[in-house]
Amino acid sequence: MANSGPLTDIRVVEMGQLIGGPFCGQLLGDMGADVIKVEQPGIGDPMRNWGRGDAKLWWEIVARNKRSVSADLRRPEGQDLVRQLILKADILLENFRPGTLEKWNLDPVELRKLNPRLIVIRVSGYGQTGPYSSRPGFGGVGEAMAGFRYIVGEPDRPPSRAGISIGDSLAASYGCMGALAALHHREKTGEGQIIDSALYEAVLQVMESLITEYQVSGIIRERSGAILPGVAPSNVYSCKDGDYMIAGNQDSIFRRLCTAMEMPALADDPRFVDHVSRGRNQQELDDLINQWTRHLTAAEVEALMVEHAIPGGPVYRAPEMLADPHFAAREAIIEVESERWGPIKMQNCFPKFSATPTSVRTAAPSRIGQHNAEVYGELLGLNDTDLDRLGADGLI
Repeated sequence: MANSGPLTDIRVVEMGQLIGGPFCGQLLGDMGADVIKVEQPGIGDPMRNWGRGDAKLWWEIVARNKRSVSADLRRPEGQDLVRQLILKADILLENFRPGTLEKWNLDPVELRKLNPRLIVIRVSGYGQTGPYSSRPGFGGVGEAMAGFRYIVGEPDRPPSRAGISIGDSLAASYGCMGALAALHHREKTGEGQIIDSALYEAVLQVMESLITEYQVSGIIRERSGAILPGVAPSNVYSCKDGDYMIAGNQDSIFRRLCTAMEMPALADDPRFVDHVSRGRNQQELDDLINQWTRHLTAAEVEALMVEHAIPGGPVYRAPEMLADPHFAAREAIIEVESERWGPIKMQNCFPKFSATPTSVRTAAPSRIGQHNAEVYGELLGLNDTDLDRLGADGLI
């Protein structure tokens, strides 16, 4: 497939593994960048073996639009090989523990002296500075430290977790966002820079007014289960055949909901007359709505929500997403021909661009170092004899 994304002229060298770095690389690759992923010979990224079920499929999404090269970064010769790639790149992306690149003689500060236009994205648990910087940090630890874990779950149970790696994905997304801003700065000045994206700080960014509420009012947010305290009605309600999400907390929308429920007097009930009152009587209101929805199918509730212009939607799993006509119309899910698994479904690139559409152009590389000859030949001028020698030495 032809590359028409907004980053078609950008080359990325991705060094790292698991989620925080590779997801950032996925985002850049989806937007058209040439992403060269460096993997350890014979070992590769552990993401190749992540996923549920016998078929480990996460790799197919996180490594799409990437070319895989192998290099032993623990040996000077491998370090020199990758250094040559980096000096021909626009962006270096890594998510090793701080100090690892420096140990491998790939200090970003020194690299930028040789390539001042280089932008370096560094994703880590705690950031590149501070007393915790040298500690290993995974997404779950960042979620816990930033307060996310504490507020997720039921009030009478220990902190829970989201069913996805939200901390890693947020740090990767902020790293990508930082790189895009740095590209704009480079366009004006010719100078690259280093982007420091810490997992815990990425999660902290989405914690709304949690810090300020405590500092000003002494409020500590607690776990609230399925509800957002003080915002009502906004919940998942039980129907005859499943669940349905209704978000009717704005005053005029709530009035329309009362009409849809054939209970118009509720809109003027002192318990529910405004946002504050509904929040104060949240459980009572949710019980009333549940009593109504449980006598209807989810489709019947949805028809009423659409008719009365009330935000709502079914609670989907993968099968429902694949069958939904809106997903299909917007091509939110696409089919990609995997080298290992044949045609597989996955989420499309996002966001959508009107002038420079993004795309999944290539499937994830099935083999470690699959593009050694292509990349090392194209960028470094190595021939088959050179590659055979490097392979025999275990460097690639």
